[in-house]
Amino acid sequence: MNIKKGDKVVVLNTRRQKDKNGKPKTVTGKVLVAIPEKEQVIVEGYNMVSKSQRAKSRNQQSGIIKKEAPIHVSNVMLVCPKCGQPTRTGNAVVEENGKKIKVRVCKNKDCGAIINTVDSTK
Repeated sequence: MNIKKGDKVVVLNTRRQKDKNGKPKTVTGKVLVAIPEKEQVIVEGYNMVSKSQRAKSRNQQSGIIKKEAPIHVSNVMLVCPKCGQPTRTGNAVVEENGKKIKVRVCKNKDCGAIINTVDSTK
């Protein structure tokens, strides 16, 4: 899964929502939580659901709260911080200070920027 916590993403499947001019609405947001086991992400301000919450103590109020629900990672696309375009990502191995580091790379033909490091390879 190439989407990580803190990445800026564009939601591709916006349920055919339209803006004031009738054009398809594009939703961008920051990834709050990445769930790699289920291949899901929680995007800030998107897919809001209402949940009933009980009061767990006497001081806490019960009621209906709104919170973000997870969506599948195939419905979001990473926004490159350098070129600002939604892009696919690839992995590359870069050598720094004698260590090989696995990094994410923008697949846009004009950009090709290193997005950030994933983890160190052995």
